[in-house]
Amino acid sequence: MATIALDRPLSAAHLQADAVRRRTAGDWNGMTDAEIMLRVRDGEDAGFDILIEKYRKAMINFMYRMVHNQAVAEELAQEVFLRVYRSRATYRAEAKFTTWLYRIATNLGVNHARDTKYERAAQNVYLDQPDPETGTTPDVADSTASVEEDLVRDERMRAIRKHVMALPERQRTAVLMHKYQGLDYKEIGQVLKLSESATKSLLFRAYQTLRESLKEFV
Repeated sequence: MATIALDRPLSAAHLQADAVRRRTAGDWNGMTDAEIMLRVRDGEDAGFDILIEKYRKAMINFMYRMVHNQAVAEELAQEVFLRVYRSRATYRAEAKFTTWLYRIATNLGVNHARDTKYERAAQNVYLDQPDPETGTTPDVADSTASVEEDLVRDERMRAIRKHVMALPERQRTAVLMHKYQGLDYKEIGQVLKLSESATKSLLFRAYQTLRESLKEFV
């Protein structure tokens, strides 16, 4: 049966449709996220699958750091993409797609924490990158650490987790986006609806608070 089907000549309509499918699939590779989302808005759902594949892991990680529960993080990440899809008709490429995505994720995570009064447990927060404002690094791992140094490092990490989660809500969210998701000042400001200078000030205060709280470890 398969041989008969393959031997049967294709119509011009079939050939044209196949050419369009191949061209469309190739088009995604050279498009920005915003351009893909605009195509999704216009009814090309294949583009949405591409965006999910690209950002699903990052969304789960981001939500996990807000709720510290893997199952809840996966559910919230799924809800983020559902909300993106439901809002596709109103999407406007006025900012980067990731800005819009993280704004939805941030609002959802904050609302979930408020609604459920979720007890925020210790987070896996690693502040091992130099702070852009001061150049200081509050947490540096030692690859040749002794048992005693391992204990000190573990204590330091517990302190970091505790104090990051104790930051005011907006500061904590900004730190998570800055350190984990790699968003820059402008992108974080767009998510939090702050100016770039206000975002820098927000992060500076957050890191200053952490440095003061963790001064015995740095």
